[in-house]
Amino acid sequence: MTNFTPNQTAYELLLERLTSERHTWLVTGVAGFIGSNLLEALLKLDQQVVGLDNFATGYQRNLDEVRTLVNADQWGRFTFIEGDIRKLEDCRRGCEGVEHVLHQAALGSVPRSLADPITTNATNIDGFLNMLVAARDAEVKSFTYAASSSTYGDHPALPKVEDVIGKPLSPYAVTKFVNELYADVFARSYGFTAIGLRYFNVFGPRQDPNGAYAAVIPKWTAAMIADEDIFINGDGETSRDFCFVANAIQANLLAATASTAEARNQIYNVAVGDRTTLNQLFEALRETLAANGVLYLKEPLYRDFRAGDVRHSQAHVGKGRALLGYVPRHSIRAGIICAMPWYLSLKHQAN
Repeated sequence: MTNFTPNQTAYELLLERLTSERHTWLVTGVAGFIGSNLLEALLKLDQQVVGLDNFATGYQRNLDEVRTLVNADQWGRFTFIEGDIRKLEDCRRGCEGVEHVLHQAALGSVPRSLADPITTNATNIDGFLNMLVAARDAEVKSFTYAASSSTYGDHPALPKVEDVIGKPLSPYAVTKFVNELYADVFARSYGFTAIGLRYFNVFGPRQDPNGAYAAVIPKWTAAMIADEDIFINGDGETSRDFCFVANAIQANLLAATASTAEARNQIYNVAVGDRTTLNQLFEALRETLAANGVLYLKEPLYRDFRAGDVRHSQAHVGKGRALLGYVPRHSIRAGIICAMPWYLSLKHQAN
């Protein structure tokens, strides 16, 4: 696991520019994990934000938390629409008067898609097409959407390079690949600008630690805080390119404002370019909790591999660096350190 603080010139220049320019943004899935973090970042930049969510996997508490983190004037620039991307009229309402769309709304989780492929398809493909049509008709300047590293499927090569993929391993992966196909067709057919961001295991504050489909970092962290057992699927040597949410925010803002023709209508990996095993992740979480006064003395319990999971995942981030100026600021360990106070705050709230 690598720690570094790279030069962030392109992103810093963008942030400086946005503080003096006001744009109107639509964030779908705004009450979710990544969506609410995008909302916070944009409001702190004094941007005008429209948010769309149906609370299927998002929470009012995420919006309430963002409200406490911005000032009254900034919060006043936020308009919320309770709506569903599976309804074209809700998508049209969201896109009205918007310059940049950051489309985060989706049903995530490989296991969820295996259990209920129909609902996953309806949200991730039908909903995505509705958003494309609404954004096209509203003549937005840019459409940036959450793609997924699951698109790489069974292709074994590491690191993952954007133009080489394998066969999908889950219904969820199929839906995210179809998103990329639709975005490309809209770009070719309608002169539409769309950029897909293949997220690699994004984590950070406001990522739900509860429920059957909780991601591994919030789920394990909450379990360790509660002194509960930790279960590892497989032998613990499965590896992932864990990406702190601040890196994903950077990628979204750089993609949405990309000005060169070469950078637009592309797919980009959003990750660190590193690889961490589940065993290493367990130790990193335990060490960070210990540094915060929480001792977890249990050892993990190993069980069968999970269906639909790829064995190893690591991104090549050179394309985003070259065309967008994307340089991740946070390693996994730095991200865990940043996120830990939020997870510990949940413990105090529960008490």
